[in-house]
Amino acid sequence: MIKLIASDLDGTLLQNGAQELTPRAIDLIHRLTKKGICFVAASGRQYSNELILFRDIKDEISYIAENGSLCVHQGKIISRGIIEDDLAYRIIDEVKKNGNFEILVSREDTCLIEDHDPAFVNHIVNVIRNKTEIVKDIRQISGPFLKIAICNMAGDKRILEDALKRLQDLFRDEIKVVTSGNIWIDFIAPNANKGTALAGLMKLLDIKPEECMAFGDQYNDVEMLELAGRSYAMANAAPGISYHTKYVTDSVEDVLEDLLAVL
Repeated sequence: MIKLIASDLDGTLLQNGAQELTPRAIDLIHRLTKKGICFVAASGRQYSNELILFRDIKDEISYIAENGSLCVHQGKIISRGIIEDDLAYRIIDEVKKNGNFEILVSREDTCLIEDHDPAFVNHIVNVIRNKTEIVKDIRQISGPFLKIAICNMAGDKRILEDALKRLQDLFRDEIKVVTSGNIWIDFIAPNANKGTALAGLMKLLDIKPEECMAFGDQYNDVEMLELAGRSYAMANAAPGISYHTKYVTDSVEDVLEDLLAVL
């Protein structure tokens, strides 16, 4: 029997760039939680942003934020991952050499960006609606840091692929570097990812992997998908994600509807 459902947001529960959950999704999750199933919003987004998205049912669900650097259950932080300051500054300096990326650094209280590209600032502040602090020089900020993400607003595939390979080659021994969307590359805190965060929550709730369902579409979802006994890659997922799952779907909502029908 499924006791826990974890879902990525952007590209998974949120499709085609949507920034609001559908009424159907909210209703389905509400009905599942009323039946005693734990629903976990598992995203690279910040915790405060997830609370906005799930505002109608925010106290009914649990949260994995910042790619697993923060896991919150019943309003309490149960795990936290940190990128050490020295590593964070070296990553920032390296990304700055490229010139094709805007940088977002997440702390628990806010995310920090520079004011170079109006389209990027608008995307973070008004589209995604992150709690944001705009700084003159991101290299001068202080931690502790939960996540670093870099964005190529044009979504240039060649630029993203070249940067991903170079950054993985440089930092693979210290931190995981993955795609998290069509315009994003994320640096995930050492010893923290969606899978480790989910494992901690499952241990707390005494839930076995075979009692867990998970959905995802990007490489920041892999550990979570591999942990869950019933895992789904989205039909439009990044190439190769389906190799890490048992099933493929084009709609999280349809799978949740089917699950409710047999409960």
